[in-house]
Amino acid sequence: MSKSCKVLLGVCGGVAAYKSAELVRELQRCGAEVRAIMTRAAQEFIQPLTFASLTGHKVFTSLWESEGAADTAVIEHIAQAQWADVLVIAPATAHTIAKLAHGMADDFLTATYLAAQSRVVLAPAMNVNMWEHPATRANIAALEKRGHRIVAPGSGYLACGMTGDGRLADTETIVRAVLDEVNPQLDLAGETVLITAGGTREPIDPVRFIGNRSSGRMGYALAAAAERRGARVILISAATALAPPSGCEFISVERAEQMHAAVLDRLPEATIVIKAAAVSDFRVRDIATEKLHRDGPLTLELEATEDIARSVVEQRRAGTLVIAFAAEMGFDIARAREKLRHKGADAIVLNDISRSDVGFDSQRNEAIFLTGEDQVRFDESSKGDIASQILDQVHALRSHRLTALTAHCS
Repeated sequence: MSKSCKVLLGVCGGVAAYKSAELVRELQRCGAEVRAIMTRAAQEFIQPLTFASLTGHKVFTSLWESEGAADTAVIEHIAQAQWADVLVIAPATAHTIAKLAHGMADDFLTATYLAAQSRVVLAPAMNVNMWEHPATRANIAALEKRGHRIVAPGSGYLACGMTGDGRLADTETIVRAVLDEVNPQLDLAGETVLITAGGTREPIDPVRFIGNRSSGRMGYALAAAAERRGARVILISAATALAPPSGCEFISVERAEQMHAAVLDRLPEATIVIKAAAVSDFRVRDIATEKLHRDGPLTLELEATEDIARSVVEQRRAGTLVIAFAAEMGFDIARAREKLRHKGADAIVLNDISRSDVGFDSQRNEAIFLTGEDQVRFDESSKGDIASQILDQVHALRSHRLTALTAHCS
């Protein structure tokens, strides 16, 4: 991080507020100058003096306090918004997230947010039910659509006594997100990355379908991360509840055959293909034209869907990199390697979907990146972190292939 980097840290009310003090120290170790804003609720958990001592700057707590005339305080939030290179809100509570999503500005933090033209990083922390509530999900989607970086909360034992998603992300994870925003890696500049995401739906009749529990989060995280690293991103997605990442070309599909057609249609443009979608392996051979009624036992005849990854490998341009995904009940490396050989892909990402705390329905994941005889394990982390680590390996693989090709041609 550049030593001139200016980080404005917003602290909201929650038990995790004390972790923001550690975040200040870690950002300073990376060379940032940090100033703090605290909401009224945050001051119930930690005192402004803590942040004043750590940052060496006045802590902003109200629109109406000032060192002199009252009218100078009204524009202080404008000055701080203009000063900052990045606005980081950690912890970001459900209340503040809702206000940001709807453009409310009734305190120093939210008024500063509206005035800021800097990058924005949000690290939510709250009860698991609050995090999963449709209102919160809609607010997060709206903020992601604006291009803000959401550092997904971790999973575990919460202060309220419940267990699930909602814990403030690790300090290291938040700092890494800030670093990415301030000094983005542009190692994928010039690449066109085609990414598939979501779970396909294969119709049974006009109202029913065969599907899976894929949320699409892994593919969307990869799309957002690739775009931040300078790539042109084409995201082909089956149905999800997620808003497409800003800056990506978005194509919506529903069925495996539609995704197959869309991928092959855009394949000539791609230099890297990442097949993160959970494509149904089977579809109903004869789809009912009317809703089926419960008149007794029903037998459905299924047939295999297209193997999109294999089709991509067979029809790709020379030099196009293909990364497949394998969702297995456990880390069955032998089976994943067999899939890698069968599909002919350059690498495969193995996911364990047997656990409820990672995988399809979770904000978190862990995986193994397999290439030939090599493998790299990604420990459990947010899907955003896993996406960054996958792209690190993709870039390394891409660079190795280009180096080998250059040496061969010379």
